[in-house]
Amino acid sequence: MSIEKIITLKTSRRSLLKGAGGALAAGSFGFSFPMPAIAKETTWTLANSMRSVANPYHATFAKGGENFAKSIDAKYEMLVTEGNSEKGISDIKALLQRTGGKLILNVDPNDSPDARVIVEECKKAGAYVVTQWNKPADLHPWDFNPNYVAHMSFDGVPTAKTIAGELFKAFGGEGGIVALGGILSNVPAIERKLGLDMAIKETNGKVKLLDFQPADWNEQKAFDITQAWITRFGKDIKGVFAANDGMGMGALEALRQSGLAGKVPVVGIDGIEAALKATEAGEFAGTVAWDPLWTGGMGLAIPYAVATGKVDIAKEPKEHREFYGTGIIVTKANVAEVKKGGGALDFNDLWGKATGQIQYRG
Repeated sequence: MSIEKIITLKTSRRSLLKGAGGALAAGSFGFSFPMPAIAKETTWTLANSMRSVANPYHATFAKGGENFAKSIDAKYEMLVTEGNSEKGISDIKALLQRTGGKLILNVDPNDSPDARVIVEECKKAGAYVVTQWNKPADLHPWDFNPNYVAHMSFDGVPTAKTIAGELFKAFGGEGGIVALGGILSNVPAIERKLGLDMAIKETNGKVKLLDFQPADWNEQKAFDITQAWITRFGKDIKGVFAANDGMGMGALEALRQSGLAGKVPVVGIDGIEAALKATEAGEFAGTVAWDPLWTGGMGLAIPYAVATGKVDIAKEPKEHREFYGTGIIVTKANVAEVKKGGGALDFNDLWGKATGQIQYRG
């Protein structure tokens, strides 16, 4: 598949007359050829916006976007918020201006309220946007047709509950745990904490939450917090729950430095390569794989199909506008299979991995 291009015709009567065939034609017909209209090239810039490529999930997310852009020979840009909402919005506004609105944007907003501003700016500029993970519950793509194409997410409650259960099994189902959360206003952070709370409740008091602290999806913060917990709670810590793999790896490094890796199990969420390796090694009890290559690539493929007229998004059902992807619970039992991956993505199968319309809680 390649980007559709309009060829700019620059041929004038003078250039036609330079060749013998051109001279013959001019002499035979005895009139001047009309100057052809010059059409402007119409191309789309593709961009993924995310928090930080230092985060392995977002690094893979960015790679997915790059893969799709290469498949259609499109210009690709990567925007990084560095955890700063103002920077994230400002960078998107600047790119909209620079591209004259010829932008297809796949964005994981730094914070949920950012999504509304981004959508409104894209709508105003005539760009096409897909949001990931974070948005207000009352912001819907069908209210901004056709420019707000879709919102993609994963249901964090049941997956967090299940992976927490794997953590409890790893230490025998009884004892204290500590938990690392994401940015408190982020939808995934809220859902994953709810799933954890549900899992703890179902143990009927056998598992107790010693402490919960937000580490803002940041590995270094998670390392520092876990070090302090090891000092504070010592042997009472039977397991560590992390709301993403990056924080889980920070916690694991703190455990390693205290000689506790493999003795105190950790679980994370995202399915990054380091977490899969830690699961193989028995240091992680498991993780949840979200397939960021798919979210990074399909979050551009779907709006590109809309922008180029292949899909009339206003006619698509709501489960194609706000939808969950497929999450996989990964443990030592299936990690080898998960690492093999599913092969190359089919960017024409726009909703093949969608698993239903997003449901809003409370």
